Amino acid sequence: MDERDREKIYSRRVRAGKRTYFFDVKSTRTNDYYLTITESRRHPQGDGFVYEKHKMFLYKEDFDKFVEALQETVAHVKTELMPDVDFTQFNQRERDEQDDFASELKWE
Repeated sequence: MDERDREKIYSRRVRAGKRTYFFDVKSTRTNDYYLTITESRRHPQGDGFVYEKHKMFLYKEDFDKFVEALQETVAHVKTELMPDVDFTQFNQRERDEQDDFASELKWE
């Protein structure tokens, strides 16, 4: 069974400018679960756009280690490298950018 044919259990999309991140929970042949994280970048081509995709697979035995490392890394950037930046300012910009995506991304 091809990875694309496996059942998608849960999906969350995060739009970020010209990038969109997809967090998808899928099932394996043995009814186990894993997470795919896909970054899709929009590039103009002709009259439309093409999408460049990069995908990462995350398995259950690595969930906690991954989340912990991500949280520690983000906290380090926020507190040690950029303590004077108000990261909440990006929330409004994100809402404004969502309006720029009038059409839905389509996956094949």
